[in-house]
Amino acid sequence: MSHGHSHGGGGCRCAAEREEPPEQRGLAYGLYLRIDLERLQCLNESREGSGRGVFKPWEERTDRSKFVESDADEELLFNIPFTGNVKLKGIIIMGEDDESHPSEMRLYKNIPQMSFDDTEREPDQTFTRGLISRFSNVYHLSIHISKNFGADTTKVFYIGLRGEWTELRRHEVTICNYEASANPADHRVHQVTPQTHFIS
Repeated sequence: MSHGHSHGGGGCRCAAEREEPPEQRGLAYGLYLRIDLERLQCLNESREGSGRGVFKPWEERTDRSKFVESDADEELLFNIPFTGNVKLKGIIIMGEDDESHPSEMRLYKNIPQMSFDDTEREPDQTFTRGLISRFSNVYHLSIHISKNFGADTTKVFYIGLRGEWTELRRHEVTICNYEASANPADHRVHQVTPQTHFIS
């Protein structure tokens, strides 16, 4: 399997992409700014909250003080909510330059609160290279790291997300208030109570 894992680089480019000048790379991988970090989850992390730390600026991608390591086995599951809609174009994962580096990554689109039980369903893509066109209108991305190169645990220092972000358009709920009163001339009643109907 071609996985882009290169010994000596400590990184894995897990998406085919057009090469850009280094100064533009940081801007291209700026989707971490569009992640709702308060709601981001990483399942099977050995240290609570460490999964959030791997989503960081491009300039800090080589900072090895922040990392996530799996706990019970080699699997990690990231539930990543965005603050809007995303068209995902690329992903970079940087790990240790050894057997703990991820070797397979599966992507799921718009399934909030995914658990490991949910990973039995067909992923939107299992990574070898490139992203498929159906990764548009993504408001929630789940990344399942299902395998590494043979170590008991998986270690990740950086996950970079490249793409376009658009503001989430909230459908305005319009409440119409209709008050209908009967005509006393048509009905011989002493009192008429208006009826209120709410239509959304």
